[in-house]
Amino acid sequence: MQALYIGLLIVIGILLFSFIIFFHELGHFLFAKLAGIRVNEFALGMGPRLWGFRRGETTYSLRLLPVGGFCAMEGEDEASSDPGAFGNKPAWKRMLVVVAGGVFNIILGFVMMLFLLAPQEMFGTTIIAQFTEGSALSAAGAKEGDRILEIDGYQVNTDKDMGFALALADPNQVHMVVERDGARVDLGTFAMHSQELEGRNVVAMDFYVLGEKRSVPVVLRRAVADTFSTTRMVLESLKGLVTGRFGMNEIAGPVGTARAISQVTGASLAFGFGEALSSMLMVMVIITVNLGIVNLMPLPALDGGRLLFLVWEAVTRRPVPAKYEGYVHAAGFVLLIGFMVVVTFHDIFMIVTG
Repeated sequence: MQALYIGLLIVIGILLFSFIIFFHELGHFLFAKLAGIRVNEFALGMGPRLWGFRRGETTYSLRLLPVGGFCAMEGEDEASSDPGAFGNKPAWKRMLVVVAGGVFNIILGFVMMLFLLAPQEMFGTTIIAQFTEGSALSAAGAKEGDRILEIDGYQVNTDKDMGFALALADPNQVHMVVERDGARVDLGTFAMHSQELEGRNVVAMDFYVLGEKRSVPVVLRRAVADTFSTTRMVLESLKGLVTGRFGMNEIAGPVGTARAISQVTGASLAFGFGEALSSMLMVMVIITVNLGIVNLMPLPALDGGRLLFLVWEAVTRRPVPAKYEGYVHAAGFVLLIGFMVVVTFHDIFMIVTG
């Protein structure tokens, strides 16, 4: 039975990942249509075409490899005399089309978060309810009823923020700020209890927080807040990669991501199929938000890189010649593929060496 569940989870995972890509491209597609841009093909997947049909000016197709998709717009990468070409539309319309994919990914993250939160009876808060015996946080001056505001400079709005900040904190040096009776109280820097997790010491929580009962307003508010928290976690993780806080071992490509999903769902399967599905959905929320944010970064070959050129055009009233923009995106694409190859080999190396 467990093998059946694992197989079913794999299929669901592939379908969810494909849907994340589809929703990203759907954002580009819908806004292109609204802007009057001619879309030559809207495809789910990459590689050879398995199936397709044409309606109006657009070919809709399903391709062999479920690892991507595309929305091919007329005049997107070359000059075109077609009035409906991407390059012949005002810069502000093209900007909306370019950012729509990433924004749709974040919207999808919110929808998935709603599905995750709706069945829960209670939700955690950031208000301290009780301390364990010998609590280091209590010894540092925290009191029951305090609301945690900051951990090591990271603003805490939800229990998800709190968990993320504590996971990154050095157990020997935790700086915390709380709110007490409407006033900010700086608890200073202190040591907390620690536990070993995957070869490193992490903070062991020695306190409990108040719960919040489920209601429609609470679920909606928490879905917005948790999606925002996930977005901040992705941005903080990217910042950590740039600053060197996180190393190569913290980066995962497609192989590493698939392995992480299998580990998370496999561990959750011990508590039931529903728990495993919820865990997978949480990982997918992180993936879709990650895809949305990374795609909007101002890097060549990404949507954010295209947006940068459009902002330049809007400010200077002069577009960058398509030829030179194409060179930049082509070079960025080569570097991106090279980076993905390195990360994939690293993923495989980590799996082989354990």
